[in-house]
Amino acid sequence: MSIQVLQNYAEGKWVNAAASGETLYNAINGDPIYTASSEGLDFGSMMEYARKVGSPALRKLSFQQRGLMLKALAMYLNDRKDYFYTISALTGATKADSWVDIEGGIGNLFTYASMRRQFPDASFYVDGEAAKLSKENTFIGHHIMVPKEGVAIHINAFNFPVWGMLEKIAVNLFAGVPAIVKPATATSYLTEVVFKEIIASNILPEGALQLICGSARGILDYVESQDVVTFTGSADTGKKLKAHPRLIEEAVPFNMEADSLNACVLGLDVVPGSATFDIFIKEVVREMTTKAGQKCTAIRRVIVPANVLEEVHIALGKRLASTIIGDPSVEGVRMGPLAGQAQREEVREKVAQLAKAQTIIVGSLDQFEVKGADKNKGAFFAPIVFLNEQPFQNIACHDIEAFGPVTTLMPYNTNDEAIQLVKMGKGSLVCSIITEDNEIAKEFVLGAATMHGRILILNAECAKESTGHGSPMPQLVHGGPGRAGGGEEMGGKRGVLHYLHRTAIQGSPTMITAVTNVYQQGALQKETDIHPFKKHFEDLEIGETLVTAKHTITEADIVNFANVSGDHFYAHVDVTSLDGTIFEGRVAHGYYILSKAAGMFVDAKKGPVLLNYGIDECRFTKPVYPGTTIGVKLTVKEKIGQEKKSAEDIAKGIVKWLVEVYDQTNETVAIITILTMVKMKQQ
Repeated sequence: MSIQVLQNYAEGKWVNAAASGETLYNAINGDPIYTASSEGLDFGSMMEYARKVGSPALRKLSFQQRGLMLKALAMYLNDRKDYFYTISALTGATKADSWVDIEGGIGNLFTYASMRRQFPDASFYVDGEAAKLSKENTFIGHHIMVPKEGVAIHINAFNFPVWGMLEKIAVNLFAGVPAIVKPATATSYLTEVVFKEIIASNILPEGALQLICGSARGILDYVESQDVVTFTGSADTGKKLKAHPRLIEEAVPFNMEADSLNACVLGLDVVPGSATFDIFIKEVVREMTTKAGQKCTAIRRVIVPANVLEEVHIALGKRLASTIIGDPSVEGVRMGPLAGQAQREEVREKVAQLAKAQTIIVGSLDQFEVKGADKNKGAFFAPIVFLNEQPFQNIACHDIEAFGPVTTLMPYNTNDEAIQLVKMGKGSLVCSIITEDNEIAKEFVLGAATMHGRILILNAECAKESTGHGSPMPQLVHGGPGRAGGGEEMGGKRGVLHYLHRTAIQGSPTMITAVTNVYQQGALQKETDIHPFKKHFEDLEIGETLVTAKHTITEADIVNFANVSGDHFYAHVDVTSLDGTIFEGRVAHGYYILSKAAGMFVDAKKGPVLLNYGIDECRFTKPVYPGTTIGVKLTVKEKIGQEKKSAEDIAKGIVKWLVEVYDQTNETVAIITILTMVKMKQQ
């Protein structure tokens, strides 16, 4: 394979570097395959381009449009993934390793695309509930969140060149913020291949993404207060970047995911030979060997009850001995090389440091076999297990991370000791406990939670479907305190909000309604002569209100509803049992009030309303007794458009309605938010 030159993507065009730059190597055979350089790029100009071109283009799109954009991109990349696998093999990744990187990354795009259902059909997000700031409710407060007007700078690690990029850009693009991606140079050739397909798709607006293959030294000199910086890599490098004067001056958010001495604990209840014991051994070995241990979530410390230490040692040794190392393209190979010779030498150095205070009991630095390749030319490294019999005294294993297939086995005697040991890592991305005992699990989780971003409780009940110790999920937070960097990535909706700016707004309910496109209680209502159920989605206006005729509640209503529903709760049917309660007499069912309200506001004839979609909120605020006269106000609260799933699908949207049920004193007795699916005129 001839040496190819990686390109950068800056200011809307592919750019060749002004110098040849760094040589990149095939991890399996050591052959030079690419060169990478960013020489000649103007980082300040790239940042301005993102702010002035990419940001306005993304900001004007609604969350629904951005979500569909991500979905289209995910489908486009998924159709081209086979080629990505061929390039990924050069990094030393097995097919399974590449699956995590490539399809796991694409999966993040799909996940955030689906999150559009949690956001409004608008370019901004209304956060939480309104705050009543005055006695007569003429002055209220609320929060809106708008996309930041800056750019996200993503400085990524070498171990997941695809996932590392896609899991981050999925979030910022959905939020409406452009990004500059800086992959680790060693494996940037795989990132570049995927990035080229992203640009070729023409799915993203211009300026949404830029790419730096090579050094990005100096880029932080140009950050401004609206920008966001994310970093994945070593704690030492992260601390240096975090302390950059420009970040401090401009108060730029800095999200760091760094070193992590993750632990896996075998519960005191688990006995050798059991199914749960086997799950534990399998999980440890998998996390040691997947990606050749080059994972920020890999298990670096194995903590087991002292009385089963020997059994665990033997079981780990047997399973690791069956792990074939070599060229991932060769049949039977289960673990490939490290990403390069530089990584190999770094791991060897860390192993030497660890060996000063503990003993290698499984594996060797030099004595191991490699299938289908020359171990001296490739960056191969055998799995190594250390034994530390005094983990409270010999603490190197709690401070030094060998970023490869290396772990330390250590004993504990009580659950409290296990908690102390995992916390000695000074902050980790993830910790696991394998146990069938609920109380052990609860005590451990509550004791260890402060020093971990995620805790997996694994046993036979969930093992089959578990995504495992090492797999962060886009719906959950990925990050950890202390040594792990203190940052958060992904996290579902939480991750999106990281790229939005929260602003408190104050004003009248009518004005806040106009700003947020969400009806606020107390705002002016627009009574209509045409029943809103006769109107298509496009014709409905926020604040449009139907005021119904009234109905007086009778005892017969209550008795009949009890008989129809089967709800014979004493407060509704037995007036002799009300002593000592808050009720003055027989009280109407809350669900009767809701049902009756629906009967009062529903237009029964066929029209644009397709179906009842559900209830978001429901509160019964005042008892309703026989003789009470109720009326209903039905108000359009919010509208969210939906895309057609196929050409044959009906064009429609979801309408949220505020249902206010009030009595003859004009006091509210029930307040409900219901949802209907409403047909659009344009099909």
